[in-house]
Amino acid sequence: MTDIKSLTLQELKTELTAMGEKAFRAGQMYDWMHKRLVESFDEMTNLSQAMRNACKERFDYVTLKAVQVQESQIDGTKKFLFELPDGNLVESVWMKYHHGNSVCISSQVGCKMGCRFCASTLDGWERNLLPSEMLEQIYAITRMTGERVSNVVVMGTGEPMDNYDNLVRFIELLTNEDGLNISQRNITVSTCGIVPGIRKFAEEGLQVTLALSLHAPNDEKRKELMPIAKKYSLKEVLEACDYYFEKTGRRISFEYALVGGVNDNDGEAQELISLLQGRNCHVNLIPVNPIKERDYVSSNRQKVEGFKNKLEKSKIQCTIRREMGRDIDGACGQLRRRHVRKEQQEDT
Repeated sequence: MTDIKSLTLQELKTELTAMGEKAFRAGQMYDWMHKRLVESFDEMTNLSQAMRNACKERFDYVTLKAVQVQESQIDGTKKFLFELPDGNLVESVWMKYHHGNSVCISSQVGCKMGCRFCASTLDGWERNLLPSEMLEQIYAITRMTGERVSNVVVMGTGEPMDNYDNLVRFIELLTNEDGLNISQRNITVSTCGIVPGIRKFAEEGLQVTLALSLHAPNDEKRKELMPIAKKYSLKEVLEACDYYFEKTGRRISFEYALVGGVNDNDGEAQELISLLQGRNCHVNLIPVNPIKERDYVSSNRQKVEGFKNKLEKSKIQCTIRREMGRDIDGACGQLRRRHVRKEQQEDT
């Protein structure tokens, strides 16, 4: 069956006219799905019952079920564990900032990239998410909170460039003026550094912010933390980022997770300065969220501030990521992993 929420408006018109419906019905249906965010064909009350029944037989209508919601008592951040139609689970996070509400979504069930400090990769990769499943994380959170989402970050579980076509379709639907109409400039896509994907993304004509998971200032240290670094050197990755900036004019964001005693010393700060000086970029320092399966720990506050000061003195724009939801399962993949482990224990 066709996944109706992943269709563009034009594709929806083609599908409905093939069913013998008038083309304008596509606009009505698109509005129900992507603006009013209804959960079933039955809620589309300006369509005939016969048409709704025919749609149920022809199309899959993807909705997500929240199986767990955690809310931070510190800052109100909410972490959602959603069940997909096939029973798989994904995580999303809702964060409230003074400039609006931001949602961080997953792009895959699990992840194959194997970054050493990330819980998302511990159970491997299951499958890619459909555009509708990426959208529905935002739609479900909007319905549950009753508040508009203004910023979207594709930085949850999964590597977006490993789900390239669905990612681009998702962005097209999310930014469509007939849907939620979220500005492309308010979308950030994070990648661990898949060079062909970055270069292809630069050609899409989008105004999306690219965030590169850098996490080390040299190839040797990066290989230790991120297996993808064995395939693409830092030189190749940074050249791809430069190309993205050249094609889009969008400043690159470099994500740098500070791991105590691993990548946070003065020498590494200096190497990072040498690497990034002269580039139009922003460095986002992230005190790493420890996970029990690894022995990595977060850098202490003094180290984090010292690292930031060094970068700023060298005129590199830099912020320390505000730690949201630290009292809940904040790190990517933690909540899903805990839930799956609990179910497995109950079954034995």
